[in-house]
Amino acid sequence: MPDLSASPGGPHPLAAADAATRIAADHDVLLSRTAGLSAADLAAPYRPEAGPLGDFCESLHDLVAHVLMWDEINLAALAEAAAGRRHWSLDPRWETREAGQALNRGGVEAGRQLPGDLLLHRIGTVRDAILAEFTRHDGPGWAAAPDGGESPGTLAQRVWTVPGYDPFWHAAIHLGGPRAAVTTTA
Repeated sequence: MPDLSASPGGPHPLAAADAATRIAADHDVLLSRTAGLSAADLAAPYRPEAGPLGDFCESLHDLVAHVLMWDEINLAALAEAAAGRRHWSLDPRWETREAGQALNRGGVEAGRQLPGDLLLHRIGTVRDAILAEFTRHDGPGWAAAPDGGESPGTLAQRVWTVPGYDPFWHAAIHLGGPRAAVTTTA
């Protein structure tokens, strides 16, 4: 098993298999925390770790919605790049603290409209899609930049990195673990 606490150095992305291992482990932290909970338990007050953009989740249901929203945005960014287009979320207007906070609030509010069982089904399906996408690119193509652009691995690492933390960890950061979801910058 790769050392999941190490941050990759330089311009090369983490290998696709290692990125998939981290994403799977990150989702496992969230899914194990929510396993067997009723809708009422999912919606019960719970304060996850805030992360870099402030408090916005008031329950585990909210946290699932938040992680899911970013996973879907990031997966769409990879799909758009594969089609030779730039995803809206990569535009500098969206790369601000204010835009991030607005997206976080909006994603959580939208998630509150869904029953917990559907939200958990959705995150499982999205997790499978992410792992399939990373597997599809495994090998030299993961780090190869097409036509001087950004490689799938570099883009994935960029969009799946919470500022100040190791890449490919998200839910675990908000849940206070595992050891690899530690701050890498001040």
